[in-house]
Amino acid sequence: MKVYELRYTNTNTYLIEGSCGFLLFDTGWAGTMPQFLAAMGVLGIPVQQICYVLISHFHPDHMGIAQEIAGLGPVIAVTDVQRDYVHAADAVLQREPRDRFQAIRDEAVKVFSISESRAFLKDAGIDGEILHTPGHSDDSISLLLDSGDCFVGDLNPLYELELHKGTEIGRSWEKILAKKPKRIYYGHAKTAVLVETEGFEGNSPAEACSVKKPEGQRERGTAALGQDDLFRLVSRIMKLIDKKMPLSKIAAKTGTDETFVTDVARMYLTHQNVGVQGILDRIEIKNR
Repeated sequence: MKVYELRYTNTNTYLIEGSCGFLLFDTGWAGTMPQFLAAMGVLGIPVQQICYVLISHFHPDHMGIAQEIAGLGPVIAVTDVQRDYVHAADAVLQREPRDRFQAIRDEAVKVFSISESRAFLKDAGIDGEILHTPGHSDDSISLLLDSGDCFVGDLNPLYELELHKGTEIGRSWEKILAKKPKRIYYGHAKTAVLVETEGFEGNSPAEACSVKKPEGQRERGTAALGQDDLFRLVSRIMKLIDKKMPLSKIAAKTGTDETFVTDVARMYLTHQNVGVQGILDRIEIKNR
């Protein structure tokens, strides 16, 4: 089973190859259909080979072009725990006419019970299950493949788990980690590879797993900056994100490593009303 990462917008979207076709996990902002088609063209995969579009949660940056994609043949699939949230972001997206937003057509949506998710996925030739993982939003779901690949949308990342113990976010992670995933695919961060720590037996799933950090974790171009300079840099990155500038262009424009820009974008886009200092605090937690 192959996973393709599509990074044509500020939201990571994933194309998962099954034996009967493809499943697309999340889409992106309204107005990004040309970029999506270009990304599919680079892969050489026709959109018509996508059987289903599955949305992690119905926020604007994850479902903005779902209906446009469905207009080319794929079916939007919605779990029963998400049914009441399908149009939650419509009012926000319709304020931006330049984005040509198309609301999801209810009559074309396939609704299925999350308790029967294995049977649904099997229809696309994919072995796995779907879990209800609220915390970021009440309608958030995660897709866990039997291969160990896990797609969590905007669920707060594992390195923040200490902040969320005993909360709904913490409980959602406990549910995921109990399945022993190998890789975590985020909506706004780089893929994390999980390793089991010693003494797994007797520990909770969260205590028994850790994230394998790549070498050179500290981002280039930020290590020598003072707190005031970092504050100004993060503030500038946030303003460029608001203008919907691609992350690679933001990195080039600010002279900052794209990993740092990606971290700022994820925290800004997934934490409601977060400020510059809140982002800096979370970056500090990540780099401990």
